[in-house]
Amino acid sequence: MFRLIPRETKFFELFAELSTSLTAGAKHLRSILEDPHDLKQRVAEMQAIEHEGDRATHAIIAKLNTSFITPFDREDIHRLASSLDDVLDFVNAAAVRLVMYKISQPPAAAAELAGLIVLQAEELAQGVSLLEKNGGVLKHCDEVNRLEDEADDVSRKAIAVLFESEKDPIQLIKMKELYEVLEYATDKAEDAANVLEAIVLKSA
Repeated sequence: MFRLIPRETKFFELFAELSTSLTAGAKHLRSILEDPHDLKQRVAEMQAIEHEGDRATHAIIAKLNTSFITPFDREDIHRLASSLDDVLDFVNAAAVRLVMYKISQPPAAAAELAGLIVLQAEELAQGVSLLEKNGGVLKHCDEVNRLEDEADDVSRKAIAVLFESEKDPIQLIKMKELYEVLEYATDKAEDAANVLEAIVLKSA
């Protein structure tokens, strides 16, 4: 068990806002991929969520630049904000690909990957919420890493099926890139979990 000294609670509030945006974005992406109607409008809604995340990230960095005392290492605050924002960026990028490439019927595996990103986002949000309090963060980090391994397996199988079944090379390129962007989001979630883990271990 450990306890970080919450000398500046505003950081934790801003991290909670960023985590909320990430979770909302992941859920919205999953919803779009499961039922891709009104794509342009819903992708625009996704971009609005991503902008909210950007605002929280920028607020954290601005607060960092004006705070003399911080709840944990300044470098770790910056890394955690950036890594959470990276996940949301790739979530948004996956949604944008649907409009950009006119993917009106995304494959089921894409929604499955988005579902795993939702689970990762929820675990990250829970881990972040515990930073101000006490122990319990590491189990959420471990689960994010486990989910990333599961996403790798789903992605590999989906790409294998794609190469076996898709005869149109343009469609193959589009779908492969969609899978890759989704997988990058799961990788970035693992990176964020690793930052959380490092913060905990330094404070133990």
